Amino acid sequence: MLRDLSPRIGVDGFNLALPRGTGVATYARTLTYCLKAMGNVVDVIYGMNISRRTPTDLREVIFFDSLDQEATGRLPKPFTLRWWQARKADIVGHVALDVPISGRVEARGFAHRMPAFDRILNVPDLYRSAARHFRHTGRFLTVTIPNPPAIMHWTYPLPIRLKGARNIYTIHDLVPLRLPYTTLDNKNYHFKLLRKIARQADAVCTVSEASRSEILSFFPDVSDRVHNTYQSFQPALLPGNSHGLDSLPEIAGLFGLQTGRFFLFFGSLEPKKNLGRLIEAYLMARTECPLVIVGAMAWKSETELRFLATGLANGRVRQLEYLPTPLLMALIRGARAVLFPSLSEGFGLPVLEALSFGTPVLTSREGALPEVAGPAALFVDAYDTSSITAGIEEMDRNDALRVRLGESGPLQAACFNMTRYEERLRKMYEAVL
Repeated sequence: MLRDLSPRIGVDGFNLALPRGTGVATYARTLTYCLKAMGNVVDVIYGMNISRRTPTDLREVIFFDSLDQEATGRLPKPFTLRWWQARKADIVGHVALDVPISGRVEARGFAHRMPAFDRILNVPDLYRSAARHFRHTGRFLTVTIPNPPAIMHWTYPLPIRLKGARNIYTIHDLVPLRLPYTTLDNKNYHFKLLRKIARQADAVCTVSEASRSEILSFFPDVSDRVHNTYQSFQPALLPGNSHGLDSLPEIAGLFGLQTGRFFLFFGSLEPKKNLGRLIEAYLMARTECPLVIVGAMAWKSETELRFLATGLANGRVRQLEYLPTPLLMALIRGARAVLFPSLSEGFGLPVLEALSFGTPVLTSREGALPEVAGPAALFVDAYDTSSITAGIEEMDRNDALRVRLGESGPLQAACFNMTRYEERLRKMYEAVL
């Protein structure tokens, strides 16, 4: 059994390195904590701009300095010595270097971003190099690690393989292929990358039956290697155990919001989140509760936010680009309801987070959202503004509905607790060993 073998497992730091993180960063971080709870030794591979010439004692300093920056360093100029060295490494393979974490750097400010780990490794500019190499050659970049893990779990579709390990790739959704008009990425590149993963991966991990079906609709030959592990959300894993309880009084002081008297949307402001229809529907709804939007502008957001200016001007809508985890958790706990009528979700972590805290949820039946929400949400038609408006009004005035959803939310969230997540991961890892 995996619990007895306790193999060393690697996880990429691709999204973990982003200063403000993403849903995939939360996924990767939760995965590392789950692996540690299962008794596994965990390696995390970053692609920071840490030169190979950096003395060992300085790597920790440069690591945390890079972790605080918005972007990696500049690429070497073409045909310089560094450029030729990088191209050679692309062909023969990159060797990851240890980044010893001694504790000499004050890192408590990064607690909310750090994974659980036994070893931090780094390959300079790994992820940009891999994308460039695949774009030019159609081949995956090879990485070598001293004492490699038995399994390398890439938490995102990345054109990289770890030598000497079983390579597993998580495909969260197929939004760029199913809703191509909602993303800016190169569809030809994305399709070729997923096709290569489907052909070469030892296993493909996904996070819902909806995503599994989408993957098989494009790549049916991978059917015997696709594993749905779902996701998990565990408030106890939040930095400082930040359930948001201690921050509830701050909601009124900082934002002028009363507990239970505001609606909440949180997530990236991108087209698939359907924010344009949500704001339009909210502005038509007869409610005195403001709509609070927490999220930074993303791609193609201009059209989606065409009604935002109106809502901001009349005070009915309030936007916050970013909040520390404790304050965000407090907003989720204090909301009258979380509104999340997305056009597509591979999983829908915001829904699970709200359910876990007993906050009523309004969502759509698109993608994996019915799997995650189960009977514990009010469903609306994501493409019908009037349906969303009616749902908001029903959630606002129906006290009994909110009580019922608040009580059923934690019960539904228990279907995705850490114990069940561990069981699903264990089954997948055992299948590839």
